[in-house]
Amino acid sequence: MALFSGLSEKLNHIFSKLTKRGRLTELEIKTAMREVRIALLEADVNISVVKEFVAKVSERAVGQEILKSLSPTQQVIKIVNEELIALMGSSNSKLAVASNPPTVIMMAGLQGAGKTTLVGKLGMLLKKQNKKPLLVACDVYRPAAINQLKIVGEKAGCQVFEKGQGNPVKIAKEGVAYAKSYGYDTVIIDTAGRLQIDEELMQELEKIKAEVNPAEILLVVDSMTGQVAVEVADTFNKRLEVTGLVLTKLDGDTRGGATLSMKAVTGKPIKFCSVGEKLGDLEPFYPDRMANRILGMGDVLSLIEKAQEAITEEEAKKMERKFRENSFTLEDYLSQFETMKKMGGLKNVMSMLPGMGMGGKFKVNENDIDENKLVMMKAIIQSMTKRERENPQIINSSRKNRIAKGSGTTVQDVNRVLKQFEQTKQMMKQMKNNKMFRF
Repeated sequence: MALFSGLSEKLNHIFSKLTKRGRLTELEIKTAMREVRIALLEADVNISVVKEFVAKVSERAVGQEILKSLSPTQQVIKIVNEELIALMGSSNSKLAVASNPPTVIMMAGLQGAGKTTLVGKLGMLLKKQNKKPLLVACDVYRPAAINQLKIVGEKAGCQVFEKGQGNPVKIAKEGVAYAKSYGYDTVIIDTAGRLQIDEELMQELEKIKAEVNPAEILLVVDSMTGQVAVEVADTFNKRLEVTGLVLTKLDGDTRGGATLSMKAVTGKPIKFCSVGEKLGDLEPFYPDRMANRILGMGDVLSLIEKAQEAITEEEAKKMERKFRENSFTLEDYLSQFETMKKMGGLKNVMSMLPGMGMGGKFKVNENDIDENKLVMMKAIIQSMTKRERENPQIINSSRKNRIAKGSGTTVQDVNRVLKQFEQTKQMMKQMKNNKMFRF
């Protein structure tokens, strides 16, 4: 995930300087907090949010129990972690469920935020939870919006209710009635967006809300728009009283300030985040997991959830046994890359591993996890014989020349793959034997 990569690097750099100093003075902590303040502002976090956050951390960090601690830097990082979690909402906020089905979820947001696609993503996510969602097309103004929802709905395996270019308030009401008649337990309404907030849009949304009485009003916000996203969320919330926020484009090249500011400014929880273009790339938002990733502590729980979707329990036990017995081969190495593709890509997986941050114990060069290089690595490994994949130590210079020619690469490329394979084995061995973080 590209989100917060710049902020993570800066925070880890600040804390790495503290680590070298052993015991900390009050002045050193205040200097570090000043740097944290700058890092947050550069990440486009709302200035009032930054002031309050730094004040809370500073107040806790300069206490005598911290200054006299045997590991003050770890204590300071722990405080920053806890305050980041509190800033983003403390815990995961689940969707409300109506006492009398169907549960109506009304989606709102500006045009271009990815709202219609998000409706399909949410539908697919709810289907995985054994729900029966109906998607209702109430964006009757944007060209091809209804067709887009039909396409998204078909891919997600969800039925779409639409009445063409009619009255959106009437369509919403009829969609809910249809859901009641045909046993749908959830209705997701795709409302119209605008390029900017206007009175006509707001009045229409207020009418739909009054007509269908939604259990949830989720505001879809483009995280790449920074503080503009926060202002949009604040405006929508004042008019509609939204119940939750959904952040899109978290996989983009964004500074992430909107994510850290949103809950504090609106008072509303972030319920979901979209981390990719595929329909399956929608995740519940967990403030603690996001805080851990920002500080380079990884996100093991999300990693486990993704792994459970990508591989069977039997395959996982087999791989764990291979690592334990040190029988992990290049064939296994290749299959792991295929699994990682199912889990969102190698960079995404790496970002969830503890210690992979810039200040982590396992420093990985960004170039070494270039997704484009996986094709080359696959060609190299597939150019080896079965015996070579099982016993890479037998690969001498003549074998390397043959492998390089067979894969259309160079001997240096072959050497690099073999080195990375050995580093992976060593890293897995260390991660299995060590407890990464002790607070």
